[in-house]
Amino acid sequence: MRAMTTTVTRTRFAPSPTGLLHLGNLRTALFSALLARARGGHFLLRIEDTDAERSRAEFVEALQQDLQWLGLDWDEGYGAAAGDAGPYAQSQRTGLYQAYYDRLIEAGLAYPCFCTPEELERGRKRMRAQGKPPRYPGTCAGLDPEEARRREAEGQRPTLRFRVPLGRTVRFEDGVRGAVKFRTDEIGDFVIRRSDGTPAFFFSNAVDDALMGVTDVVRGEDHIANTPRQLLLLEALELPAPGYHHLPLVNGDDGAPLSKRNGSASIRELREAGVLPLAILNHLARLGHRYEEEGLLSLEGLAQGFDPGRIGHSAARHDPRQLEHWQAEALRALSDTDLQAHLAGLGVLDPLPEATRAAWIALARDNIASVEDARCWVAAFAEDPAPLSDAARDEIAGAGPALFEAALEALDTSTDFPEVAKAAGAATGRKGRGLFMPLRAALSGQTFGPELPRIREYLGPERTRVRLQAARDVAAAAAD
Repeated sequence: MRAMTTTVTRTRFAPSPTGLLHLGNLRTALFSALLARARGGHFLLRIEDTDAERSRAEFVEALQQDLQWLGLDWDEGYGAAAGDAGPYAQSQRTGLYQAYYDRLIEAGLAYPCFCTPEELERGRKRMRAQGKPPRYPGTCAGLDPEEARRREAEGQRPTLRFRVPLGRTVRFEDGVRGAVKFRTDEIGDFVIRRSDGTPAFFFSNAVDDALMGVTDVVRGEDHIANTPRQLLLLEALELPAPGYHHLPLVNGDDGAPLSKRNGSASIRELREAGVLPLAILNHLARLGHRYEEEGLLSLEGLAQGFDPGRIGHSAARHDPRQLEHWQAEALRALSDTDLQAHLAGLGVLDPLPEATRAAWIALARDNIASVEDARCWVAAFAEDPAPLSDAARDEIAGAGPALFEAALEALDTSTDFPEVAKAAGAATGRKGRGLFMPLRAALSGQTFGPELPRIREYLGPERTRVRLQAARDVAAAAAD
């Protein structure tokens, strides 16, 4: 079997456009891109759309938009036409595959199979009942060519099967698992062309990898049983074989395979919820891969620190709380201008007058670890009086109206908040938490958040007065 001779690393992401991009298949794309960038190579995008019934153009478009939003651009110059930015589309390459089918047929390494799906299923059941792995028993392997032509002339449409050599062991060095081997006697002859003439996955996937110069295939471990079949195909066609890196699968937070039910979300859903690309990338890059740097990394930093040797052998677990952690880190890393633009784009800042948004960002940003946090602080400062949380209402009621009356009187003679608080404390005998927590609750509607002097500065004297008056009324009503 010929190995790749090029020294330039080429990886690919080869999704089927049958749905939106989710966290599980995005991790495969990310690891492929990181491997290429770590080695100064190329990352290609190939759309495996030969299943015409399930493939949708809108998913192709959505997938490209999601990858570009994440910064995972595929390299230009490797598209369907010269100079095209891509991606490749297998549905446009069906004519190319015919020459390779012919080569296998002429060499006696492929043959037509007329077995019906029902016949195949009965055969699989018999083998399972005998305790054997369900593989094709070779029913049509010795079919007379004249008989095959007659049946085709009658309108029967056969599949095309690859003739797997018996008595061999296929060995390869997996970039994650190390040495792997399969006995060909357990594989069985497999379909390389469907009865409708479209290529089967085993065939088009392997041939395109070779023709596109892919040196390294990164994919889930659920594909590892496909690898010996594809290596046998490439050997028979005298095409170079890539190196394979099979990733352990990702489980949800309940330990079951990742799905929408246990935490997986489409990238489109995460984007619409305000999750930042860098948060998603940092989360996924650490699912099953260890970095020496524990902090938030740029895409370039993730590539520089990526090493297939640091990929674990056990299933990774997607913990939504970890994604929330990286979202908080990514939000903190934004400049004030970028954070304002991000939140404005989500409509979060709509309740705030545009002239006050920059000041609001400066006030609230240290207390924003999520988009929901931002919504909370927008609500706290958009209108007067502040909406009160249950905890804030309890603090105000417990303080009584005298505290807020004293603060209002002090506000008549001073705009310096420490002086106002000191005077209110002296008038009521309150100090420490008993003084400052009710005042915080009155001015922000919350019992946590930005420093009180900064809140007072942001509000200004008139808005501060309105909020203190409202708190006085709440406290008075609670005292009645």
